[in-house]
Amino acid sequence: MANEPGLFISFEGGEGAGKSTQIRRLADWLRSRGFDVLTTREPGGSPGAEAVRHVLLSGAAENYGVRMEAVLFAAARSDHVEQVIRPALKRGVIVLCDRFMDSSRVYQGVTGNLEPEFIESLERVAVNGTVPDCTIIFDIPASIGLERARKRADAAAGSLPVEPDRFEREKIDTHEKRREAFLEIAYNEPERCRVVDAQRSEEQIAGDVRDIVEPLLGAVTPAAAPHTETVQ
Repeated sequence: MANEPGLFISFEGGEGAGKSTQIRRLADWLRSRGFDVLTTREPGGSPGAEAVRHVLLSGAAENYGVRMEAVLFAAARSDHVEQVIRPALKRGVIVLCDRFMDSSRVYQGVTGNLEPEFIESLERVAVNGTVPDCTIIFDIPASIGLERARKRADAAAGSLPVEPDRFEREKIDTHEKRREAFLEIAYNEPERCRVVDAQRSEEQIAGDVRDIVEPLLGAVTPAAAPHTETVQ
């Protein structure tokens, strides 16, 4: 789908699903096998997109409405694709991205109540043909995921008070609706999407992720001198 020498894998799911941990583990495993790997995230991943990330997650754009948020996400994604993702794929790199176009479909489209035609138009312009070869969706009940996210934030902050971001502070029903929307995307696009049960142990989940990714590696040539590359 990405139609480049590299491999593009996106990771999706609700808050606290464990995407970041599994991306890190998969990247380590791929590098141990000689592949050149780039880990990145959305919103963000490029200097321009990182600036937009702060505006979005802080809630600064919330007063302008979900339509403006969707436009900002699309602008950040376009910069991310053109400046980081596509150049890496052209170099034969395996790109692992924490969230991509499906998050906009779910967060702004389904729970933001924006018209599908509007979301589709933004997506078409933002990705410009660069669609993930594989999307791994981490499925977890919203209540468990939010509790995980809260504990993770508390652990990272230590004694400092932690405020949930723009999306974490929304109602549990909204988060559960997003879970259902991700599963619907997987149902409708089985050739691209794979669902992983994220309630199990970290090791079990990592094993499932490796099983999904390994058959895709035949088209990627291991790097002569693999290196660590992370964009945040």
